[in-house]
Amino acid sequence: MSEFSMDQLQEKINKSESLLKEDLATVRAGRANAALVDKVMVEYYGTPTPLKSLTNISVPEPRTLLITPFDPKSIPEIEKAINIANIGINPVNDGKVIRLQIPQVTEERRKELTKTVKKMGEETKVAVRNLRRDANDKVKKLEKAGDYTEDDRKEALDDIQKMVDQAIKDIDQIVADKEKEIMEV
Repeated sequence: MSEFSMDQLQEKINKSESLLKEDLATVRAGRANAALVDKVMVEYYGTPTPLKSLTNISVPEPRTLLITPFDPKSIPEIEKAINIANIGINPVNDGKVIRLQIPQVTEERRKELTKTVKKMGEETKVAVRNLRRDANDKVKKLEKAGDYTEDDRKEALDDIQKMVDQAIKDIDQIVADKEKEIMEV
C-alpha cells in the first residue's frame, strides 16, 4: 500500500451521490415516475425478481403509471408485490395491464416528504464525511510509514477536503432539486 488513491475516494463519493439519487427517485412527488417501482421485487416462479425485468413500465399521463407484464399470468403476483412494497398506491388491473394512479399530494404530505428528502441528504453527507475521515487516516498512516512527506500529506488532505466540499455542494443541489419537484403543484 505505497499510495493512496484519490480516484478511489472520488469513486466512492460518486457512488454515494448515485445512491442518493436512486433513493430520491422512489420518493413520490405527485407525478408518475417509473423509478417509483424500481425496488419492487415480484415472487415469480418462486424467485424474487425485479418488477422492471418482468414488465414494460410507461407513463401515459402525468399521474398514471402503466405496468404491462410480459406474462399476463403474473399479474396477481405483481399486484401482491406492489402492495407489499408499501409505496402507498393501490394497483388496479384489467386483466392485461396494471395501472397505478398517483394521487395528488397534499400540502402537509409535501412538507413531510421534504423532511424525508433532507434527512436522506444528511445521511449521504455523513457517509461522505466518513469517507473523508477514512481517507485522511490512510494518508496519515502513509506519512508515518515514511511513504509520504509532510508536504505530500498536507497536499493530499487539502485535495480530500476539496473533493468532500464539492460532494457536499452536489448533494445539497440534488436535495434542493428534489424539494423543488415535491413542492410543485
